[in-house]
Amino acid sequence: MIAKVNAHPDPYAPYLLSQAIRVDRLLFVSGQAGYDASGKIVPGDFLAQGRQAFANLRRALEAGGSSLDKVAKVTIFVTDMADFKDVVALRREFFSEPYPADTIAQVSALYDPKVVIEIEAIAVVDEAR
Repeated sequence: MIAKVNAHPDPYAPYLLSQAIRVDRLLFVSGQAGYDASGKIVPGDFLAQGRQAFANLRRALEAGGSSLDKVAKVTIFVTDMADFKDVVALRREFFSEPYPADTIAQVSALYDPKVVIEIEAIAVVDEAR
């Protein structure tokens, strides 16, 4: 069974993609960036965007019946690998043992020139849901 997960706000709807898709007990979360409730990129540095991206990831996970502690695989895209130390700090802040499998990749650009980090994840959904 494949089911769309609705998380609000959903600034990605105009681009014809789902915030997350649930397949049985797996949740596939689309890339989450540092946007606020109005869909605007939060002001500030890499960590400000990163914290908001993780908050958006948490919101999408919870809407799909999961949570940050059930993330099995995360992919983090950054526009500058010089921010790697901050990525590690964010992982320490939002994840705990056992840490999820992870890929961190530098890309030349993300969907908006102001975006410096985007996070996608695969998580397990609670059995009760």
